[in-house]
Amino acid sequence: MPAFAKRMSQVRRSFIREILKVTADPSIISFAGGLPKPDLFPTGPIAAAAASVLAESGAAALQYSVSEGEPGLRQWIADRYKAKRGMDIDPATVLITNGSQQSLDLLGKVFLDPGDVVAVELPGYIGAIQAFSMFEPTFAGVPLGPEGPDVDRLVDVLTRGQAKMFYAVPNFQNPSGLTYSLAARRAVAEAMRVSDAIFVEDDPYGELRFMGDPQPPVSAFMTQDRYMLGTFSKIAAPGLRLGWVVADPDSLPKLVTAKQASDLHCSTLVQRILMRYLADNDLDAHIATIKAAYGSQRDLMVERIKAEFPEGVHYTEPEGGMFLWVTLPEGCSAFALFDLCIKEKVAFVPGEPFFVDGSGQRTMRLNFSNADPERIVEGIGRMGRALAALLETSSCPAGG
Repeated sequence: MPAFAKRMSQVRRSFIREILKVTADPSIISFAGGLPKPDLFPTGPIAAAAASVLAESGAAALQYSVSEGEPGLRQWIADRYKAKRGMDIDPATVLITNGSQQSLDLLGKVFLDPGDVVAVELPGYIGAIQAFSMFEPTFAGVPLGPEGPDVDRLVDVLTRGQAKMFYAVPNFQNPSGLTYSLAARRAVAEAMRVSDAIFVEDDPYGELRFMGDPQPPVSAFMTQDRYMLGTFSKIAAPGLRLGWVVADPDSLPKLVTAKQASDLHCSTLVQRILMRYLADNDLDAHIATIKAAYGSQRDLMVERIKAEFPEGVHYTEPEGGMFLWVTLPEGCSAFALFDLCIKEKVAFVPGEPFFVDGSGQRTMRLNFSNADPERIVEGIGRMGRALAALLETSSCPAGG
């Protein structure tokens, strides 16, 4: 066997990706993956944009480009922060990345040394946990409630725990679907302001709100040490693999250096195709179509959960995004339920891998964005039967 780097012993394979192998069976109804609905991808407009780019500037589009990203795309992102968030962003602080996942990797490379403390939400985004694990930090969990994180715990982790970074998803969080209240956003910003840590605000779902009032980014209440991540995966198509990070000006050169060492730059061709698509089409109209579909599917899933799941099972009712979160009664195991559900030909993601403290054994994540209404109805019915069977066991009392 080759002599693997020690860091590899600290990084687990993506649990969700492993589950997706099981759900490759077309007979299984899957609520496991964090997948957008492919029927909503703008296939035709993107094909037209690709044809135009290749016809009009094919040689330039197929050439190397600058590491920071195409200037026009960086400007578009800055303009959208102004239009949608009321934030003045210098396009020179925007770095284009291969999805927001690369942004996480670059931030880990630039800021984390072995043993550094990284504060993450409980539950937290498993992709970020995996990305940061490559740099051998120590994770400190901050419990997440209906209004946002436990700010007292966050302050303790930032001060006494000397955390170097707090990573958070304030809008329709993955995996819980929860959204920070305005008061929580201000409190988090204040906690970060008086600490020496950096704040990493990931916002892949922020434009997918289908009920309630929009909230400003936490970063809107900060002036430094904040990094905002975004992606085109949820509002255009994930196969484009384009995202971005808005960085502090003093840190951007280090992130660019890390990106150069990784891949030189994102695809020139894909960036130019996206820019043409954005110029020739109404993105807001496209997002409105996505929100209408996801909102309807979310409502249907919540309705069927109320009808099919036994008493004692609790769940979130997100105002946007792609996920909702289920908590089983005391004594139940989501992994035990997973085994029963696979026999019923339906899949979900057990919650434990989202918790850096090893808890979450009776929680699970359900994705409502990818399944057709008919499969939501049938799949939740199958889960209800599996739950009824689980509650009949002595270790999982009915009614909690």
